[in-house]
Amino acid sequence: MLAEGALSGQLFFWGRGYMKMKDGSGMPKAMRNMALAMVALIAFAAAPHVAMAQAEAPAAVDNGVDENDPLEPMNRYFFELNKFFDTILLKPVATWYDGVVPEPGRDGVRNFLDNLRSPVILANDMLQGEWERAGTTASRFGINTTVGVLGLFDPASSWGMPQHSEDFGQTLAVYGTGEGAYLYLPVLGPAPPRDLTGFFVDQFFDPLTYIYWDKPKTVPTIRFVVNGIDQRARSLKTLDQIERTSVDHYATIRNLYRQIRANEIANGQRDFDDLPDIDNLNFDTNETNNPGMRF
Repeated sequence: MLAEGALSGQLFFWGRGYMKMKDGSGMPKAMRNMALAMVALIAFAAAPHVAMAQAEAPAAVDNGVDENDPLEPMNRYFFELNKFFDTILLKPVATWYDGVVPEPGRDGVRNFLDNLRSPVILANDMLQGEWERAGTTASRFGINTTVGVLGLFDPASSWGMPQHSEDFGQTLAVYGTGEGAYLYLPVLGPAPPRDLTGFFVDQFFDPLTYIYWDKPKTVPTIRFVVNGIDQRARSLKTLDQIERTSVDHYATIRNLYRQIRANEIANGQRDFDDLPDIDNLNFDTNETNNPGMRF
């Protein structure tokens, strides 16, 4: 996810619970305050990694296309805010992580975090009626949790069960819910109404929500932060290239987000019925229909 999601995007939900930690939680108050400050910085920086490493975005160019972005001035402001925190915090930490942790270690972290998200994926597979994919998700979770040593390894992929991602935003889209006006938020990054709703609903599919319902949210918070750092580390070169080659970085990220979400909703399958009719297409602009130039 460049858009998977993104990142899992759980810090906003868990962070509120983290602030409610009681003095008897075992962590001194001064340490909790310091940790919360660091979490807040990570939260603003760890928007979905498609929106990371953002450069100065010039005014949008009117290309005649309705971008459905009525809140563009506000969205651009939050875009720049996330860029600032990414520059001063997340990108340096991700660069350090990428350079210090060997690739097998990073892969183990990624596998473990992906395995933890399996219940959310499974719930949405079932809600969409994708029973074959649901079976794959359940099998992957069982195999990787046992043979894969709590998800640190991914033997299921080598056994013909590749990973896929689902979320409730995709589920809503499958049942015909439109994206809504484009919205870009601190913490969450691109979050149009459909996907923002999906983000909150997915929290109730996550077992950690109930395990830590009335407990300190240290583990869920660490999970989110590590996920953000790992995702950012895996996107360093890609996002730098997007930044260098974009005329309007904000518009580029907005378009990429929508393309990626459309691909995720379609499960990577192209609908050839949506392709333009090129039966009468020709290269001679002076001819309305030149049979010799047809494809």
